[in-house]
Amino acid sequence: MGIPELTIDGAVARITLRRPEQANRLEPDDLAAIAAHIDAVNAKPEVLVLVLQAEGKYFCSGYDIGRIGASRDVAFDEVVNALEDARPVTLALLQGSVYGGATDFALACDFRLGAQGIDMFMPAARLGLHFYRRGLERYVTRLGLDAAKRLFLTAERIDADEMKAIGFLTQLVPAAELAAAGQRLIGTLSGMAPIPLVGMKKHLNRIARGTLDAEDLRRDMVRAADSGDLKEGQRAWAEKRPPRFTGS
Repeated sequence: MGIPELTIDGAVARITLRRPEQANRLEPDDLAAIAAHIDAVNAKPEVLVLVLQAEGKYFCSGYDIGRIGASRDVAFDEVVNALEDARPVTLALLQGSVYGGATDFALACDFRLGAQGIDMFMPAARLGLHFYRRGLERYVTRLGLDAAKRLFLTAERIDADEMKAIGFLTQLVPAAELAAAGQRLIGTLSGMAPIPLVGMKKHLNRIARGTLDAEDLRRDMVRAADSGDLKEGQRAWAEKRPPRFTGS
């Protein structure tokens, strides 16, 4: 009970956090399950969108504080990095507040949709915890150095409007509209040509980290240029109809 659940429906996969009574606090078994779910999704090329969502009032309160440093079975940062590196485009649906290491889980996603009324904070310095490298990098590259310093060094709690203002949220909507807004974005993403969709997601993230592989980028560009999907996209544009992409 409570282990994150993976569901797959066509081009869309969802990982759901299921410990609402503990504010969806993450335990070692949860990290192992999330890692396994990401591996399973990566093995399915038909999946184009991976949604991270949660049950209950809170999105996630982060890793169990009492277990920090106690278990090395699955390293927290390795799981978050795996989410950022996941093949599909990723979307965090923040129906509730997000705290601690869970903020980095959200930042690891390509899109973050949040509901009015949520908040966030990063208490690492207050706990005596030094955050890991790629987590620091994600904060700086996505939010900017000043915002990263403010959140890490003061442990200040900020509300949803401020989360949107600093770029933590891609989109902020009334709580009642979050599911519909998420579904619209999922529909948009899953309707794109798969080869450039997952390729450009990968290379944009690498550019942000300063790790671009120019040869891998060239291969993906050639693959897209030679694809039937490019011809289909051109035909659909000329015929003013939705394209029917196959990923080939």
